[in-house]
Amino acid sequence: METALLTDVQYCYHCGDECVDELILAHGKSFCCAGCKTVYELLEDNNLCTYYTLEQNPGITGKALQQEARFAYLDDAGVAAQLINFRNDSICKLTFHVPQMHCSSCIWLLENLFRLNPGISESRVNFMRKEISLTFLHQQTTLREVVALLARIGYEPEITLADTDGRKTSKPNRTLLYKLGIAGFCFGNVMLLAFPEYLSVTDGLQRTYGTFFGYLSLLLSLPVLLYSARGFFTSAVGGIKQRMVNIDVPIATGLLALFTVSFYQVVTGTGPGYFDSFTGLVFFMLIGKYFQQKTYDTLSFDRDYTAYFPVSVTVLRDEAEAAVAVRNLKVGDRVRIRNQELLPADALLLCGSARIDYSFVSGESEPVEMVAGEVIYAGGRQVGESIELEVVKEVSQSYLTQLWNDSVFSKNEEQRVSTYSNVAGKWFIIATLLIAAGALAYWVPRDLNMAMKSFTSVLIIACPCALSLAAPFVHGHTLRVFGKNKFYLKNTAVVEALASIDTVVFDKTGTLTETSAAELGYTGKALTSAQEQGIKSVLRHSTHPLSQRIFQSLPADTTDVDDFQEYAGKGVSGKVNGSFIRAGSAAYLGIAPGHTSDSLKTSVYIAVDGVVLGYYTFYNVYRQGLKGILTELSDKRIAVLSGDNDHERARLQKLLGAEAALNFSQSPVQKLEYIQQLQSHRHKVLMVGDGLNDAGALRQSDAGIALTNSITNFSPSCDAILDASAFDRLSKFLRFSKTSMRIILAAFAVSLVYNVIGLSLAVQGLFSPIASAILMPISSLSVIVFATLSVKIAAKRAGL
Repeated sequence: METALLTDVQYCYHCGDECVDELILAHGKSFCCAGCKTVYELLEDNNLCTYYTLEQNPGITGKALQQEARFAYLDDAGVAAQLINFRNDSICKLTFHVPQMHCSSCIWLLENLFRLNPGISESRVNFMRKEISLTFLHQQTTLREVVALLARIGYEPEITLADTDGRKTSKPNRTLLYKLGIAGFCFGNVMLLAFPEYLSVTDGLQRTYGTFFGYLSLLLSLPVLLYSARGFFTSAVGGIKQRMVNIDVPIATGLLALFTVSFYQVVTGTGPGYFDSFTGLVFFMLIGKYFQQKTYDTLSFDRDYTAYFPVSVTVLRDEAEAAVAVRNLKVGDRVRIRNQELLPADALLLCGSARIDYSFVSGESEPVEMVAGEVIYAGGRQVGESIELEVVKEVSQSYLTQLWNDSVFSKNEEQRVSTYSNVAGKWFIIATLLIAAGALAYWVPRDLNMAMKSFTSVLIIACPCALSLAAPFVHGHTLRVFGKNKFYLKNTAVVEALASIDTVVFDKTGTLTETSAAELGYTGKALTSAQEQGIKSVLRHSTHPLSQRIFQSLPADTTDVDDFQEYAGKGVSGKVNGSFIRAGSAAYLGIAPGHTSDSLKTSVYIAVDGVVLGYYTFYNVYRQGLKGILTELSDKRIAVLSGDNDHERARLQKLLGAEAALNFSQSPVQKLEYIQQLQSHRHKVLMVGDGLNDAGALRQSDAGIALTNSITNFSPSCDAILDASAFDRLSKFLRFSKTSMRIILAAFAVSLVYNVIGLSLAVQGLFSPIASAILMPISSLSVIVFATLSVKIAAKRAGL
């Protein structure tokens, strides 16, 4: 590398700016500063310099720009607090919308920002949403420096007043509409100029003005080529440079051939050209792209969960508790978060001992102790007694969605159907190019006009889009059907996982049994009002269904609890007014269950200051529709994992059948290990649990369903959330997942039939390029319509 004084005018290879102050020569290129050279070297080292071929001078200078002073407002703590999703002693996390990203090189560069600023520890791109999620070390760099870096390398994020006052808005991208408008205007005028060519009564007009009309058509076609059709060419070139054959390769080839032949005929005077076909082709393809994009927006599978995400939270109103869906949570609401519950919005701690586990947000599982007056960020999970907070920031549904789909909880799902369709699409395009070349070779010696017609028609009418559309659209409609029936899936990959399930594992308490319907009784020494108050106060902090049922049955008021502890699958403890209270299983309290329990009951024992006073008994009522579900799941292996003792083994065995595997006294770790054991024998396992004590097993399983009642123990470890009222439809959901996979195969068949017929006619020259351009989006729409109607009909037949 060398630095030279400027003599002749030189321009930076990366950003295109004039090298005013210095000239850095490296790698046979000129750079205006070390920043631009560094960005180029990052791309060069990873074979990603096609970044420079997709747009003219796509980079922005790496020098510190004077204009960066406009980012000074980001130093304001109030503004930063609105943009930042999470902050602790070391890191900050936030998400920006970056509309400038356009290719795989952009993705790579944005995900390697740590090489340009060591203070940035992680950056992840969501290309479809044009978003980047950043984690930076605020002791090493600032929010202003992070934004300035993004601006310097050409990716200045969109930060609006709506972002800084807590309201998120998305600015519509009208580029496609502008391209469509220009193509439509030019197509209409070129068609008008082409009328003399089509009408025999205007032969004189054609002879007199034909050449003039040809040049006018050429001029009108240039904006279509250079602007409206530009996306097809840049995508095709980018794909070829990356050694990928995408759908735009045959389209760009056909357009280029059509324009080149037309240009040659007009300039040499050998013919009028095909500019009407060229402009019409672009116009109709852009119409298809527009409607396809609108459909994608409607069926956005990276969904905003505001409409139906079933997470709820306990809101305190007039000294009473009410379960409120998070989408209805407002700034100023006072909420109660119990042990192991997730906080859905940023909130100010009002009272209680807060120990917040931020592992869902930052990956650090060590609980952080907070004091009254501190802000707790959304995504934090309380460990210990219940706490009361005041919401200070509206719920971000997209942030909760991001948590649920975080890579920390990913199971490396492989969407086989999507993979097959992508591979089939690639080979389909290669076959299309070969067929087009064969048609051209056949027709050129016989009829040049027919050669151009068949060659272009083959390239345009072939549509692998339909192949790639089948899976996402069928899955998307399946998710909608499930959502309408109170079954909420994390993403489309879960549909494929459910379709392959051969083993179903149930938790018992709160999953197979319906705690709210169980008859509750107390046996033992009469409890004083002080003892009832102490028991109720301790149980208030627990989310376990048995704890909540006893809590609701006690008439006493609650008071403060010290040293609250909850032991998963065992019980709870705490100090109230100097008395040490424990509630839980017989084993937890160190006693052996005797005649007090029978096979139809579950017992929760109560001890005060080491003395067992008695026990609450629940007559186990199994969920409505359980027998029907088990009958319909007869083709699958059934197992039960329970933290209770085995006093109910005989009843469960009779209910589930002799083949069912029953496992009692299981800790959360043992549940996870049992799932692993099944998977080691190549079983595809579905785990149905409460989302709390079963979090590890839910995550380990091929598909994990958290069953919920009025309050959701939301856990990103699960793949789906099933409302308890829809439990009797579980087997229908599994069957419908298989039906969805069959519909996808049928959609593949529809696409294949269209392409076989279309290509056969196009090779014979029976289709004009414009007709092909009209049929191409129609084929995509036909797959969309087929997927929509098929899923709706199948859902109706399935009773969903």
